[in-house]
Amino acid sequence: MSALGHYLEQEGIATVSISLIREHTAALNPPRALWVPFMLGRPLGVPNDPVFQHKVLWAALGLLEHDAGPVLVDFPEEAPYEDLGAEPQGLICPVSFPRKRSEGTLEERLADEIGQLHAWQDLAVKFHGRTTLGLTGLAPGKLGAFLVAWLEDQALDSFGEGFGTAADIKRAADELKAFYYEAKSVQPGRHSPTDLQNWFWTETTAGEVLLKVREKAGLSTDRTMKGIATLSVVPRGVSIIELEKK
Repeated sequence: MSALGHYLEQEGIATVSISLIREHTAALNPPRALWVPFMLGRPLGVPNDPVFQHKVLWAALGLLEHDAGPVLVDFPEEAPYEDLGAEPQGLICPVSFPRKRSEGTLEERLADEIGQLHAWQDLAVKFHGRTTLGLTGLAPGKLGAFLVAWLEDQALDSFGEGFGTAADIKRAADELKAFYYEAKSVQPGRHSPTDLQNWFWTETTAGEVLLKVREKAGLSTDRTMKGIATLSVVPRGVSIIELEKK
């Protein structure tokens, strides 16, 4: 969208974009962009909060007062808390709360964690009446096994119809993250986007796997892996989390 903005501006159409990855936007220098510090997939904040969403939209549209710069402005607020953890009425909640295992191989630990979260994700589908899973056609366990197989240099069967290994990794990682976030969404408690992000990247084996994916991709000489090694799989905020832990 940042690149498209340049072409539209050349035709006399003023543009503004909302950015979720600041580094990418800064590199492309679109005419006008508003960077928002929200989790990927939520450029307007949390669902069902029209007041806050309108605030983001007005901030973005306000950039049209600037001449085509490039202009990159940071939105000053974090997204509000989202009431995700209320117990769904009429449904029986699973009672187990998965904890990150320390014993076993990486594949075993990931498979066990995914297995424990299935009941929560099933509940989330019943509660919300929808799911974002299904893009790859693989079950979460298969997605996890695919990522671990790549980490361990095992033979891989592409599921992306010729898109290439990097694209397969990106799609597998995105869908696995969606599975985890959906499962977490119906567990009791109040979850802000930051809380969800911290939980996934610091308390789950899946987060550990994707951090290893980023590390290995960064050492690859394959140019198609560069996006995996930057911000394609692991978001910007996770680098901040890692720095704070040191």
